[in-house]
Order: sequence, then C-alpha cells, then structure tokens
Amino acid sequence: MNETENKSNLPQTLTKARFVEIDEERAGQRIDNFLLASLKGVPKSRVYRILRKGEVRVNKGRIKASYRLKAGDTVRIPPIRLADTEAPVSPGAHVLARINDSIVVEEKGFLVLNKPSGLAVHGGSGLDYGIIEAMRALRPEAPYLELVHRLDRETSGCLLIAKRRSILREMHRLLREKGRESATGKMQATGDGMDKRYLALLMGKWKGDERRIDAPLLKNTLRSGERIVTINPEGKSALTFFRPIARYKEATLVEVRLMTGRTHQIRVHAASMGNPIAGDQKYGDETFNRTMKTRGLNRLFLHAKSLGFSLALEGHDQPYRYEAPLEKALELVLNTLAKLP
Repeated sequence: MNETENKSNLPQTLTKARFVEIDEERAGQRIDNFLLASLKGVPKSRVYRILRKGEVRVNKGRIKASYRLKAGDTVRIPPIRLADTEAPVSPGAHVLARINDSIVVEEKGFLVLNKPSGLAVHGGSGLDYGIIEAMRALRPEAPYLELVHRLDRETSGCLLIAKRRSILREMHRLLREKGRESATGKMQATGDGMDKRYLALLMGKWKGDERRIDAPLLKNTLRSGERIVTINPEGKSALTFFRPIARYKEATLVEVRLMTGRTHQIRVHAASMGNPIAGDQKYGDETFNRTMKTRGLNRLFLHAKSLGFSLALEGHDQPYRYEAPLEKALELVLNTLAKLP
C-alpha cells in the first residue's frame, strides 16, 4: 500500500454543520479569525479553503475572509472531515502544571500570567502548542480565551489573556494609546493606555540617565527562514525608554518602557545603542554572552516586570496594576556582578 492510499484509509471524523448567532462580545471580529478560533485543530489552509469555496455562510450569503461580523449575524459552519491524526497535540501534564502555577491573578474578564522563559505564547512554526493552547487545555469549559499581546519565546513575565472579546477590544485600544506618531513622524508618549515595563540586563557601563530611542523597525526574513528586525526608515515607528536602576562593572540593569509594541523592539533598540541584552543570541555580543554564561545566565535577560492600565467595567474606570517577580535564576546572576558605587 502506498503512502497516498494509507492516508486515505486513516480514521476520519466528520463534524456536523452548525449555526452560530453572533452576540455583542464577538461582533467586530473578522470571519476568518472567528473560524480559526471555533475550529481548533483544523489546519489554517483548510479554513481558508472552505471560505473561498463559499461553504461558510453568513445570513445565508457568501462572504470574504475579511468580512467583520455584526451582532445578530448567523454563521453557518459547514461539516468538516478530519483525519484523527490531525487532532491538536495536547501539552503534557508537567507543562500544564507549570503554566497553571504561573497565573499571577485572575479577574472576571482577564488573567495575568508570569510567562516562563522558553515557552512560546502560541503554537505554529513547528511548535505543536504554546501558552494559549495550554490555557485552553486547562480551561476546556472557558468559552473565550485569547492573547492580548505577545512576548518572545525567550522573554519571561507579565502576559495578558482576555476572557471576553469586549475586554480584548478594550485592551487592544489601550495598547494603541501608549504612543502616537507626531506630525514630524517622531513617536511621542501620550501618558494614556497600557503601561508595560521590563527589566533587562545590558552590556557595558551606562552613561547618563534615561535614554529615549525613537527608531523605526523593519521585519525581514532571511533565506534560511529566520526572522530578523533592523532599524530602517521604511519600517514602522518604534519608541523605547531605557532607565538605569543598577550599575555594575560590566553591565547595567535597566527598566524599559515601551510606547509601541514592535517585534524584537527592546532587543534591537538596545543593540543599536551598543548595549545589547545579555543572553541575546540574535542581536547580542558573543563575548559578553559567554561571560554572562559563566555567571549562570542560560537565557535572554529580558523580563516583563509589570503591567498597569485602567479598564472601563460596569460604568466606571477601574485601575489595575500587576507585577511578575524575577525568577530566582536571574536574581542569582545579578548577585554575581560587582556593583559600582
């Protein structure tokens, strides 16, 4: 029996056609994103195929992938035939326990995790699962769980997950309000929105106090498939503030405030100053990284330490602020460094 025949004889599961009425919580969402969330385990290519073929209907009519759902819409999700081998891989008990233990707080509409370093926030690109898939496995009864923002796989710290679509929309608005582009094309802090702060250990002695780095970032993909970000006038605007909080002979611990949320923003802006982050294998300094490894550093020294925002709930603004403690391994690294007076 050849491989093609073998695949055709795999056990198959046929889902039933179903009709979903869109409520206010899900209004405004693109139909493709709605389907990707509703058809967990179905390959993305298949979701877009059934959209192109018109098998998905909204109010009995065909729609494009870009269609935004409205309250009161009725979505027909067609039967989907799946090979049993396409079932999503579930995280192991050890990973689930680790993520469950990392929950900092759970509120009515969202929760905050102290994301461990080394875990991706979502599956894809060769990964069977990430934090969000693990959270859905931990909370199978939860009707809605979505990432509010992302952290690099190597970065630890505060990660927000929304439990309602209305909360997700409001938090995305807050993220956009952190910084705005002025008429001159420069980014300026607004003082509004979400306050995200990080801790980073940078190479070298720091001169002066707080620094503002306003430099546009452009994403590129190398032939190898590796993604890399560079400072480029054709890129998206990006604004970062670095403030020293502890000075050492060979490194500086800084608090970082992000006014924009670009891919690898802190890492690229730090490297552009000549002060790359300790343990950064992509944008860092190899000699400095080797030295830090002898001090016990086996990861990127970048930690999302706190989140602060005001959320309009039940008719009034409620202030929230959360902190994620630095893991002990990073504290031990700092204890090996000689402080400057």
